[in-house]
Amino acid sequence: MEKIWLSSPHMGGEEQKFVKEAFDLNWIAPLGPHLKGFEEDLCSYTGAKYSAAFNSGTAAIHLSLIMLGVTSGDEVISSSFTFAATSNPIIYQGAVPVLVDSERDTWNMDPVLLEETIKDRISKGHKPKAIMAVHLYGMPAKMDEIMAVANKYSIPVIEDAAEALGSRYKNKPLGTFGEIGILSFNGNKIITTSGGGAILSNNEGYIKKAKFLSEQARDPAPHYQHTQLGYNYRLSNVCAAIGRGQMTVLDERVKRRREIFDIYSNALKDIEAISFLQEPEGFYSNRWLTCILVNPEKTGISREDIRKKFEQENIDSRPLWKPMHLQPIYSSYPAYVNGTSEDLFDKGLCLPSGSNLPNSLIERIITVIKSFYK
Repeated sequence: MEKIWLSSPHMGGEEQKFVKEAFDLNWIAPLGPHLKGFEEDLCSYTGAKYSAAFNSGTAAIHLSLIMLGVTSGDEVISSSFTFAATSNPIIYQGAVPVLVDSERDTWNMDPVLLEETIKDRISKGHKPKAIMAVHLYGMPAKMDEIMAVANKYSIPVIEDAAEALGSRYKNKPLGTFGEIGILSFNGNKIITTSGGGAILSNNEGYIKKAKFLSEQARDPAPHYQHTQLGYNYRLSNVCAAIGRGQMTVLDERVKRRREIFDIYSNALKDIEAISFLQEPEGFYSNRWLTCILVNPEKTGISREDIRKKFEQENIDSRPLWKPMHLQPIYSSYPAYVNGTSEDLFDKGLCLPSGSNLPNSLIERIITVIKSFYK
């Protein structure tokens, strides 16, 4: 049987034109005109004043923490219900991740629990240095509430919009609410540069310093001189060329991912044991991945039953993120939980959602799910 992938790269055709131009001009080195053009494309699309592209979203998060002055011993609040790349850079800096659970409406950071966490950390003598809010699976977090709490306590926000390019909150693109926004262009994201990431900000100083540090922090001297610790994090001109081609089809990719969500939700709406995350009013998700919750109490069928059947049918699927507070490496860090992310992890499954997935294969996936509920 043909393999069905969870979310594979989807080229639009324009990528080859930009890459050919890079080769024709011999701009193969890390820096070049396509990198500058890609960053300008990101600003134009999101409305951010400045952007900088790097070789991964993880690198972008790491540099963002440095921009905000996070150092050893500082505490950074982070969503617990996310991928490890969100919180790992906190540890790179020698800082302490403080994990906060989710709310049910969006599966993202609970603003009420966020404020309770801040109050408790301050009472213990540890005012958090930053807040890392995630827009999970493309669904916007409750940014009005999160920003209100952050502003109340004067704590800067980093938006991890790695999964959410093309999503909007009250018609404003994600990644533009906090001090710094994070994007990812990994191979499974809604657009890709084969691997890459970026930061968005209205603070030009952050962008200039991030670029400087990402190029090994080489001082302006005729020889190689370094007064700060630097990193090799810059995106290559060739990868940026792929990104420029991908940007021309981004809106089409969002439209198709949302169509795929509608196909799944309409086909499975009569199965009471399966539910989908709906958009609250004013929230617009790119539907990067369509996710379902499988309630075993209604039929005895679990998320794992469906996932294992998918494996037999050569269909790629994935449980929802295992919360960071349940990960062995994070077990010793402070966590403020309410049971939401644990329940979502137990019941949630990501379905194949790639924008290049034909309807015929989506029907094959739906048939497998329905076979459990006949």
